[in-house]
Amino acid sequence: MLKQRRIQRHQLPYYLNVFNRLTGRPLGFIGNLSESGLMLISPYPIMLDARFEMRLKIPGQDGLMRFIDFSAICLWSREDVTPGSFDSGFSLLSPSSEIKDMIVALRHYFSFRPAMPAAGHLAHSGSSASRASGEDCCRDHEPG
Repeated sequence: MLKQRRIQRHQLPYYLNVFNRLTGRPLGFIGNLSESGLMLISPYPIMLDARFEMRLKIPGQDGLMRFIDFSAICLWSREDVTPGSFDSGFSLLSPSSEIKDMIVALRHYFSFRPAMPAAGHLAHSGSSASRASGEDCCRDHEPG
């Protein structure tokens, strides 16, 4: 039985590292990010209720590094299922427009919206509203 994916997998070439803005030392990497907070994956537990001055280093279009600075407070920290890794949840403090733009860009980059099929393809597959809207886009199916 041959199975085929409807969406393409995206393999990340590297993680988005987070640095301590004051010392330049790495804190860990982003597990997830939203308008209100982030999850940091690090090799050590993070102190609760502490304010952290953080920095993302992003390659710019001109080849120079671009820094996105932000502040966050650690709300929780726990050992990950992976030995030697810890997950910590942070609340962003007064996020700048730069970090908000980064969140929007990452959400767009990592969204798994399937490409809209060509008009001829819709006619053959039964153009129900659920198929056209991408419902069930992540299920494997048999070609048919």
